[in-house]
Amino acid sequence: MAIRKAVLVTFSVRSNMFDSDYERNKFYRGLYGWRQKIRKSYGEYEYYKDGLLDEMPFVKVDKSLFIISCSNMLRIKEYMDAWRRKVEYNIFEVLLTPEQARLLKKNDVMD
Repeated sequence: MAIRKAVLVTFSVRSNMFDSDYERNKFYRGLYGWRQKIRKSYGEYEYYKDGLLDEMPFVKVDKSLFIISCSNMLRIKEYMDAWRRKVEYNIFEVLLTPEQARLLKKNDVMD
């Protein structure tokens, strides 16, 4: 059975360090993306704005915990570092069984 490497990212926001709820939401939206509805007199439109994780395969384990391939670790690290005074994070290397690795999209290159 082949074991594949991936990384587990965990983070915690320091809510009191954000200038506003808007700024805190900006962090989450930049990471996870968001859905927006616009209502006009002639109809309703809904569209989705991508976040960083929409650009890579990931498995959301919990609210502030996700797994990505090692090849995407640098992009996540750069994003988290940009918020370093307001968000604490850790990155751990993990080993996945082939079944667990299949949860990451097939078009991703696993290290």
